[in-house]
Amino acid sequence: MPTAGRPPKPIEQKRLVGTLRADRLPNGEPLQIIQLEGIPEPPEGLQARGLEFWELVFEAGKWIAHQTDRELVRLTAEQIDEREQLRALVIASPEDYRLRSGLRELEKSITSNLALMGFTPADRSRLGFAEIAKKSQLTKLEELMERANQRRMGDNA
Repeated sequence: MPTAGRPPKPIEQKRLVGTLRADRLPNGEPLQIIQLEGIPEPPEGLQARGLEFWELVFEAGKWIAHQTDRELVRLTAEQIDEREQLRALVIASPEDYRLRSGLRELEKSITSNLALMGFTPADRSRLGFAEIAKKSQLTKLEELMERANQRRMGDNA
């Protein structure tokens, strides 16, 4: 079975180090984030953690479409609720390897769904979404030089 290799570098990281190539981006530039207003009504039956996830996805994931992605978000929210219940059972019966194995499989499924929705840096990069840049655009060398200058200024005072 072939290995997947190294995950792609996020777009913003490439931009910071100067290796971003427009010809390798989807359509030559990062995709635009769809700005949708509000949070759709959550499905009935979601518990606290599932509701929290539902709200987080539609607040933070501005690229998530309310209509077409709704089912994947619902499924993942239900899995998160199920994870909470299963985790409580694992804690109550730590010797039961079947519960622990089931929990790990459920967590893999949740992680896979999060990746499909673009909630990891590598997946956002693959989808063409840029990250918000850090306040400081300094390279590591520039940071070290700035610290050395500050030390010299402190020694001269």
